[in-house]
Amino acid sequence: MTERIPPLGTSAAPTAAGPDDRPPPPRFAYDRHTWKEIVHLLANLPVALVGFTYVVTAMFTSFGLTVTVIGFPLLAAALGGARLLGRMERARARALLGVRVDEPSRLPLRGRGGFLQKLWMSLKDPVGWRTVLYEFIRLPWGVLTFVTTLTSLFVLWPVLPFIARGLTNADRAMVRGLLSPSDELERRIAELESDRGVVVDTAAADLRRIERDLHDGAQARLVNLAMGLGLAKEKVLEDPDAAAAMVEEAHGEVKLALQELRDLARGIHPAVLTDRGLDAALSAVSSRCTVPVKVTVDLPARPAAAIEGIAYFTVSELLQNVSKHSAAKAASVDVWRTNDRLLIQVWDDGRGGASLDGGTGMRGLAERLDAVDGLFVLESPEGGPTTVTAELPWRDRTDDSGSGTP
Repeated sequence: MTERIPPLGTSAAPTAAGPDDRPPPPRFAYDRHTWKEIVHLLANLPVALVGFTYVVTAMFTSFGLTVTVIGFPLLAAALGGARLLGRMERARARALLGVRVDEPSRLPLRGRGGFLQKLWMSLKDPVGWRTVLYEFIRLPWGVLTFVTTLTSLFVLWPVLPFIARGLTNADRAMVRGLLSPSDELERRIAELESDRGVVVDTAAADLRRIERDLHDGAQARLVNLAMGLGLAKEKVLEDPDAAAAMVEEAHGEVKLALQELRDLARGIHPAVLTDRGLDAALSAVSSRCTVPVKVTVDLPARPAAAIEGIAYFTVSELLQNVSKHSAAKAASVDVWRTNDRLLIQVWDDGRGGASLDGGTGMRGLAERLDAVDGLFVLESPEGGPTTVTAELPWRDRTDDSGSGTP
């Protein structure tokens, strides 16, 4: 049995760093980066005038009308308009300053309670309020940058690239500080939106697979069975022996169709998992592996049915990979609980070299686990061994989670 690793934690795996959005160092020669910065600084004043005028007019009007029934809805609409100004400012900074700031997520207003709940969510929108602050402080800054840049074009043009860089660095800091998504909450919303897409795509792929299996397998056999029984019915009087042979052949087709339906049902959700839990279900799936597998399940109770199903299919697919690709002589499966996490570790002594891009379904497994706040870690050096560690959130089983008993 392999040594268990400690839980991996709940934070997402670090992603690769994006392209560097820092411009090259300024030079005395005017390059395209310098000219973009100069255009940005000269545009600061007219853009700041528009933003400041909108903020002052919309905010003061809304606050003044809060004593009436239209004040708070008008304030919510003003914050929505501020979001649009923030989007345009991020686009301008991206085009002229090379600042890459993620777009904040939209407010999740669809399907959210009644009018008052949606209104309150709009009123406490941190992205809108930070954009209001950004547009309010931009007017004096826009005047300063416009006057300094325009004057330097005629008086201090040899050192203008360095002046422009200093001023635009302040612009970059304001954009990143005030127009970026709302820290952890915004990041989490973006993750959930992405995970929702993964779940929908996975469910659609599973439905297509089930439809294909039914059409190409059991359905085709049942069609042949119906045709065979029809021919046997016609021959039952004129040639009883031939009819009996056809019925015997149809009986064999029925057995094969029933076996295919059982296999398909097992692929959707095995009965042994519902009735007896992970220990028995993983023992059953390991018995079909071409490599001897030692299964150890150490759980104080059964998790929620959804978590149990994900754990089962994760191990099932990993053992299929062991059978097809590893050339291993032994493998092991360990399942245990640590705090509020369900840990799964699948090990084999095969040739190794597996990767998330290797075409063995590893990336799909990683995406499915990520969609439920899980983690997927693959360690497979060339020459082996291969260790896959999966981590799922633990949720207690409720009475309606399944028909089996813990």
